[in-house]
Amino acid sequence: MMWGNWTVVSEFVLVSFSSLSSQLQALLFLLFLTIYLVTLVGNVLIILVTTADSALQSPMYFFLRNLSFLEIGFNLVIVPKMLGTLIIQDTTISVLGCATQMYFFFFFGAAECCLLATMAYDRYVAICDPLRYPVIMGRRACGQLAAASWFSGFPVATVQTTWIFSFPFCGPNRVNHFFCDSPPVIALVCADTSLFELEALTATVLFILFPFLLILGSYVRILSTIFRMPSAEGKRKAFSTCSSHLLVVSLFYSTAILTYFRPRSSNSPESKKLLSLSYTVVTPMLNPIIYSLRNSEVKAALRRAIRRTLGFQKL
Repeated sequence: MMWGNWTVVSEFVLVSFSSLSSQLQALLFLLFLTIYLVTLVGNVLIILVTTADSALQSPMYFFLRNLSFLEIGFNLVIVPKMLGTLIIQDTTISVLGCATQMYFFFFFGAAECCLLATMAYDRYVAICDPLRYPVIMGRRACGQLAAASWFSGFPVATVQTTWIFSFPFCGPNRVNHFFCDSPPVIALVCADTSLFELEALTATVLFILFPFLLILGSYVRILSTIFRMPSAEGKRKAFSTCSSHLLVVSLFYSTAILTYFRPRSSNSPESKKLLSLSYTVVTPMLNPIIYSLRNSEVKAALRRAIRRTLGFQKL
């Protein structure tokens, strides 16, 4: 359908992994389905265990529950459609569906960046100002910090998505990605997008780079405090409480920064897909595993939950 000199696009086609053979796509489907199920089960377990166990009612585990909710939402936005493109070749997505997917991708992504910064602040207060920790990180303050992290996703998602889909699309409707991310969709626009790209860069700096700098600053102070501790056991415990969060941050930000801050000349669609898989599919699966394996309190709570469930006195 034509409107003036523009073609009104009613749906997009996700190129996804269509260049691969059907056998390889089937293998990818099984791999990603397994990762998806592990992600859901792992994050639901983290939510249930940290909610039910009285020993895990500290602010750190309150924020961890919020992170698990974000990871579940992040996965639900991206993975089911990607699985459909692999197994039944359902590559079409309506304009409304594409906009909805993009909106919640921005929402959960921005909220996670801010929540990871909030979790770093929590560790900073716990290690650098332990005597005032119960006062600073009280129930009300934790609720406000979590709500602010969640709310931060709304403005960036609303502005970015509304602006992109207010542009005219000229007819080509093949999105060279496995989900509706901003760069491959904006490439289909037949209008000047320079102002939007400037705004998008500003938003990326605010919601990816700025929280990362806050995390970096928090850990500089944390490490400085830890190295001044006289007790080796105290140093070990302090490192232990931070190691899980630091590893999660490293995984998330390394791929996100490589994806959105690399020069365009070196940012091919295929390499972007691989990097996107890291923070949209792999990292949400690894987070509950990291917190379960590297945190003795979570491991102990899981053992208690298994004992209660199975009726065993000892594992």
